Amino acid sequence: MRKKLLLAALLPAIPAAISLTTASAPAAADSCASLSGLSLSHAKIDSAQNIPAGNFSIPPARPGGRNQTYKDLPAFCRVAATLTPTPDSNIKIEVWMPAANWNGKFQAVGNGGWAGTISYEAMAKALRNGYGTTSTDTGHTVGNGSFVEGHREKLIDFLYRSEHEMTVQAKAIVAGYYGSAPKRSYWNGCSTGGRQGLMEATRYPSDFDGIVAGDPANPRSVHDSWDLSVTVAIHKDPAAVIPNEKFSTIHKAVIAACDKLDGVEDGLVTNPKACHFDVAALTCKGADNASCLTPAQVQSAKRLMSPAKADGVNFYPGLLPTSELGWGALAGPDANPRGADNFKYVIYKDAKWDWHSFDADKDLAAAKKADELESVTTADLSAFTRHNGKIVFYHGWSDPQISPQGGIDYFEAVQKQTRNASSSTRLFMVPGMGHCRGGEGATDDFDAVASLDHWIETGEAPERISAAHMTGGKPVRTRPLCAYPQVARYKGTGSTDDEANFVCTAP
Repeated sequence: MRKKLLLAALLPAIPAAISLTTASAPAAADSCASLSGLSLSHAKIDSAQNIPAGNFSIPPARPGGRNQTYKDLPAFCRVAATLTPTPDSNIKIEVWMPAANWNGKFQAVGNGGWAGTISYEAMAKALRNGYGTTSTDTGHTVGNGSFVEGHREKLIDFLYRSEHEMTVQAKAIVAGYYGSAPKRSYWNGCSTGGRQGLMEATRYPSDFDGIVAGDPANPRSVHDSWDLSVTVAIHKDPAAVIPNEKFSTIHKAVIAACDKLDGVEDGLVTNPKACHFDVAALTCKGADNASCLTPAQVQSAKRLMSPAKADGVNFYPGLLPTSELGWGALAGPDANPRGADNFKYVIYKDAKWDWHSFDADKDLAAAKKADELESVTTADLSAFTRHNGKIVFYHGWSDPQISPQGGIDYFEAVQKQTRNASSSTRLFMVPGMGHCRGGEGATDDFDAVASLDHWIETGEAPERISAAHMTGGKPVRTRPLCAYPQVARYKGTGSTDDEANFVCTAP
């Protein structure tokens, strides 16, 4: 009988976290619904249902949100589960598996910010590409750090345990559905998801064959200290706050000054580190207006692009030119620092802590202590590369939240400290891209997972990745992303909107 033969073939491949009971035997066959009988360790299946191809809609994760609707997904098996590795854990995960044309591989996708929601958009993309895929809410459902109060185990779930537990259980569910374990397993995340990828590489190096880590929010607390130090300094003087309409003024001036440095005038600065625009050139020569900056606002702009200091020593780099359109969160009139919740709920465990009181000279030590739990504080990823694991890093050159220079500094440290780093890691800097996506004219549509997969399957390391700027769902410009430190340079002939006319070369 097909079910018995398939079950027998599956047994050696099932991870230790799963046991097959009589009720779970049908799960080894092709029925999605029968996966509800799968017996998992410290977890239970909440639902398992076949989703037909076509219009698929998910209710909003939080009140006031909109339904997430996907009109082009293939038919798939959707499994929801709750994981309880500790008595205080309540980790929700989903696993989506294509009903046909599975590529035999598994892709776990990461989160953003404080998480609290499942990353359906990233799961949908992975599913379209043939992957069995999974995501987690990291063990809570709120959009800030308040869930941490009195719940250390939930904090640990958020920081790293939920991703590992999700990976173990999701692989078991994939094996239960298809009758065999995935032949390759990949992590794909940006921002918090990038930090999660680094956590996986260091704490659970056997979970994945390859990791994509974009704009990693790491080290988390030290970065938050930079965030707060900038905002506190600027908001001490109301005259130093930059009105929202002036961010575009600064950005336009930067582009005008540096656009041609790469040989192509196209609204993109290929290498912002080569852009030495002095914002003081925008100082008002007469009355204050939207086209210029007051002296106090000039100093605020310089503060954003300068390293943060504690006791006179730099501890985190500033932002780079071209990031100006995203400065409002730190330097605008409605600034509310993203790092405040981390200090409030994790570092000082005081919900009444006021971010206006932040002083790097006094508070950085506590942030560094917190990073021992919250972040990856080593650049030695040898535990991951030792089993031939590969990592593709990427970072938007115009990221206004996490300094691109910080991403470069970490990558360069990895090259010095990690075994086989040159043959196991690559970094791609993305011109014009903000935090993980978007940006004015950015070539932010690219498939880092496909490049990682090709690398692992063939042994051929990616030296360039095809990227596009999309308008109305269609590519209007393509460019190569080049393995750092190389940059894309125009050959001098042909359309500047065609990546074939660019070569990767030294900056």
